[in-house]
Amino acid sequence: MCPECLASIQPIDGNLCSVCGERVLSSYALRDDDGFLRGPVCRRLDRPFERAVAYGSYEGALRELVHMLKYNRVRPAASVLGRMLAEAMASLKGALSQPTVLVLPVPLFKGKSRERGFNQAEMIVRSALKSYSAPLQLATDVLVRTRATHSQIGLTSHQRRENLRGAFKVARAQEVTGREILLVDDVYTTGTTATECARVLRRAGASKVWVATVARTLKLASKYQEEQGFKVADARSEAEFAESLELQNIVPLKV
Repeated sequence: MCPECLASIQPIDGNLCSVCGERVLSSYALRDDDGFLRGPVCRRLDRPFERAVAYGSYEGALRELVHMLKYNRVRPAASVLGRMLAEAMASLKGALSQPTVLVLPVPLFKGKSRERGFNQAEMIVRSALKSYSAPLQLATDVLVRTRATHSQIGLTSHQRRENLRGAFKVARAQEVTGREILLVDDVYTTGTTATECARVLRRAGASKVWVATVARTLKLASKYQEEQGFKVADARSEAEFAESLELQNIVPLKV
């Protein structure tokens, strides 16, 4: 990848939900009493994770860089992506309260891992830890994927949830109980994977789960409306518009 393309990859900016990292419309950009800026869905529902942060928007050169590693097996791309992940992780430093946080890459099913030859999330986080100063404990076999799953592309919200239901488990709950967990992956698309992994970890006894990814899919409709200065006409249309923007795989937390 040429230097110009790499230089075009910039951190996400603008109004972002303090919990899930989604873009927040100007009309929603009101902070709660705790100082957090929450999007419409994160105001109504509890997530199984505390916060999800990402370095950049999953588009353009960053998308190509992720694909170079993930599908073309250009392994040196993991070093560049790792530095970006380290920057995203650094934004959580003030929130992490335990001396040592357990870092878990989102696992691949063993068949997929053999086919690809590596787990891209693990490669990226190993690179990130080389430039991250806070004490973190990497564990690659605590969270495991128990079965193969279909690609999430083109699936509805319900289908995405069903596709991942029961796909993850904690192999050694004693290593998770009472611990803060940093879950890492290459891309946060709809949040289905992060939500399912975080729910499994919380049920296994994790005190808190944080999520960090290199890239995040920002909803184009939300971005467009932000740029156009969209204003809702009334409370009903605001609620309907929020639903249309926030079609994610989120259900109330049950631990």
